[in-house]
Amino acid sequence: MSNLFPASSLQSPLAERLRPKVLSDIIGQAHLLGAGKPLRIAIESGNPHSMILWGPPGTGKTTLAQLMSGAFNAEFIAVSAVLSGIKEIRNAIEKAQSILQQNGRHTILFVDEVHRFNKSQQDAFLPHVEQGLITFIGATTENPSFEVNSALLSRAQVYSLTPLSGTDLAQILDRALSITRCQQCFNDDSRSLIIAYADGDARRLLNLFEQLILAAETESIVEITAEFVQNSLSRHSRRFDKGGDAFYDQISALHKSVRGSSPDAALYWLCRMLDSGTDPAYIGRRLVRMAVEDVGLADPRALQMTLSACDTYERLGSPEGELALIQAALYLSCAPKSNAAYMAYKKMQSFIAQDQSRPVPIHLRNAPTQLMQQMGYGRNYRYAHDYPEAYVAGENYFPDDFPDTRFYQPTENGLEAKIKEKLNYLRSLDKKVKKSSEDV
Repeated sequence: MSNLFPASSLQSPLAERLRPKVLSDIIGQAHLLGAGKPLRIAIESGNPHSMILWGPPGTGKTTLAQLMSGAFNAEFIAVSAVLSGIKEIRNAIEKAQSILQQNGRHTILFVDEVHRFNKSQQDAFLPHVEQGLITFIGATTENPSFEVNSALLSRAQVYSLTPLSGTDLAQILDRALSITRCQQCFNDDSRSLIIAYADGDARRLLNLFEQLILAAETESIVEITAEFVQNSLSRHSRRFDKGGDAFYDQISALHKSVRGSSPDAALYWLCRMLDSGTDPAYIGRRLVRMAVEDVGLADPRALQMTLSACDTYERLGSPEGELALIQAALYLSCAPKSNAAYMAYKKMQSFIAQDQSRPVPIHLRNAPTQLMQQMGYGRNYRYAHDYPEAYVAGENYFPDDFPDTRFYQPTENGLEAKIKEKLNYLRSLDKKVKKSSEDV
């Protein structure tokens, strides 16, 4: 197989050679760059403003910042928060001051991975942004609400970039093919597979493309098939940054799918997480939370089944143990739902936080010593099992003068409907005793 790249093009990565030179060349982010959309309006206005570009890798954050410097006829200075510190920030500011003094040009200061800077480093930009010396553009893959100082965040508009669609990536792949002698070496299946592996990341797509081309040249392969792609690329290439937004977003999607009684959606998100390398034991712990928070007493078996699934995974390990977690997730999805126990807990927490420390009533206190007995501890306590239906109608188990409030409100779902019926019956017995005492 002949060399698929022109000799002159081997000097820089394909991703750099295909980087858009003008705004119209950008593929994707139509919600920001389409006609009448916010970022396009901001660029066409000719008035630069500080901003945070938030989105996953390979969605065009750096490219956008570079193109904006051209659109605004501004100097472009880039700083990487991974490799830089206060010294590099100071050097960049001094360079911006020098440029302004020498030729009157404004500077766009681009800070890649801005979330990697600590608070003091982020604060270092504030006075220069306020003075108008620089227009600050930060790029981050993490939620700026958590990772960017509120002071800096208040001075910058946040634009959220989304992963590129399959159609977007197909256009970028066509551009890559157009500058190689490999236009026909990918069939439809291999094209679809490499786009799936790229997972919305243009940079990853082009890096994978280069890897495949070089592998094909090495093995003298003329046609790159889906099987060749699978054998050449790492299986675990999905975008899944544990501890990052993608990680927590997928956990949230799994939890809400279970809560919403959608077994297929729950299965999808759970398998996505497993495919991306999430620790199955962590998923198991999250499923336990779902069992107690969203199923609760509507089906008490759900908790036991989920705990058993976690134990099964610990016993079997991967990959067999994952099936137990799948089974638990499907059961939780199909089970009747109640958050009554969870809500009762939250209400009682809130009540206690605002209430005084009420003493335990005398009749409910334990009396292990003679002194305590003499003081009346436990006196007049009525043992429930000595009464019909093991219930002492009219008995009070709360502190004295406790407000008559029902914290636990069972639903009509599953077993909880029976619980509700039982509690209503017991309360009717309480009312009879209260009425009898009032009539005496």
